Amino acid sequence: MADDTLVIDPWGSAQSTDYDRIITQFGLTPMEGLTLPQPSKLHRRGIVFAHREVDQVMEAHRTGNAFGVLTGLMPSGQMHLGHSMVVEQAKWFQDLGGDVTIAVADLESQATRGVSLQKGREVALAEYIAHYAALGLDPEKTNVYFQSTRPVVQRLGFQLGKRTNLNEFEAIYGFSGETNLAHVQAPLVQVGDILHPQLDEHGGLRPIVVPVGVDQDPHLRLTRGLASKTNWFNIKPSSSRGLLVSLSVHDENAEAFGQLPNGRVDRQKVSDVFDRVVDVATRLGFSDIVSSPKQGHVHLPSATQRDTHGLRLALLGLERLMGGMGLLAPSSTYHHFAVGMTGDKMSSSQPKTTLFLRDDLATVEKKIKRAFSGGQATVEEHRRLGGNPDVDVAYQYMMYFFEEDDAYLAELNASFRSGALLAGEMKQHCIDAASAWMNELHERRDETEHLVNDFLAEDSR
Repeated sequence: MADDTLVIDPWGSAQSTDYDRIITQFGLTPMEGLTLPQPSKLHRRGIVFAHREVDQVMEAHRTGNAFGVLTGLMPSGQMHLGHSMVVEQAKWFQDLGGDVTIAVADLESQATRGVSLQKGREVALAEYIAHYAALGLDPEKTNVYFQSTRPVVQRLGFQLGKRTNLNEFEAIYGFSGETNLAHVQAPLVQVGDILHPQLDEHGGLRPIVVPVGVDQDPHLRLTRGLASKTNWFNIKPSSSRGLLVSLSVHDENAEAFGQLPNGRVDRQKVSDVFDRVVDVATRLGFSDIVSSPKQGHVHLPSATQRDTHGLRLALLGLERLMGGMGLLAPSSTYHHFAVGMTGDKMSSSQPKTTLFLRDDLATVEKKIKRAFSGGQATVEEHRRLGGNPDVDVAYQYMMYFFEEDDAYLAELNASFRSGALLAGEMKQHCIDAASAWMNELHERRDETEHLVNDFLAEDSR
């Protein structure tokens, strides 16, 4: 029987859009059932469709605790509409109180696309950060840095690299013996990008969420796995009730956990470690604590699943006090791919497939008029059979980018399906909305141009 397993390629142009299958195969959690404060249109319309532990970020927001957002950019081309979805999500988290860190992948761009560091910097500032400012990110709550000027991301990736191997890279990325080694190194640098905002000098221990298209999930799977492998304490549900905390012993913490080189155990050290875990639980407000060093766990009978996030952060803090890295696996959200003008995936390398943020209004109109239509071949057939907004590019662009009013969008959908609204009329609606949106963006870009350098972190100015 043929192997029909999906392999998601972060660098490829052809990607699966079977999102239900992706959720099942890669263990994502659907967004349905997650209560979000003031959801954006991307959330309301199911465009952001899945996540990994974003509930820990929502819990931080609910309790007034710090959380952060990490996103990145490849400084090698023009910024198109698809990129704006990530900025919209970063702004949504920022409006909820999160700080935003933006990685400029200039090292990866140099290694894989031949873009010099100087050229990468120019593109990042003039093309990407200029539009991030115009799209509403707050420079006082945003830090943009370059991989080449922040050695800690490379050091962190190198440190964690010993916890993975080529077999895992083959399983996650589909690498083979023909794979360019730059593609092997790049994910480890991205691991450093994603995890380093938790370091004390870059904001401290707090949940970090990474909003991405589903094609970037391999990087999140790798990063989450590596972060978890460093953790000194495990939390799992008890078979009776509550939660169990146990020790995860490995080379880095064996001495701290009382594991002697001769194989014997320093029971006093073990007892001291369990006492410190009990102290953490006590400070969190738990009183019914059952410490069982001989069984290898601390039982918190009254703890609920919601308590997991706070307990995990407190134990990671303890780990840091004891000399460990104390890294929290990042959260992530996933959005659908934006469709290109031809009905396929949007791509910077194919200019006719997308609207770029610097396109003038005449170009916008021309591209939309030529876009793939979900209408019928003739007016008569369209009136009789109706159109399909699910594949109509003009409607999709209204839904993804240009129309905030859900009720109005629903009217367009129904009218198109019934045949009352013709394909040309749908395109005109999109042209009008796109022109207004792009015109406003261009005006804001001119107004915020002077703020670009304010987004840069101290080590990247």
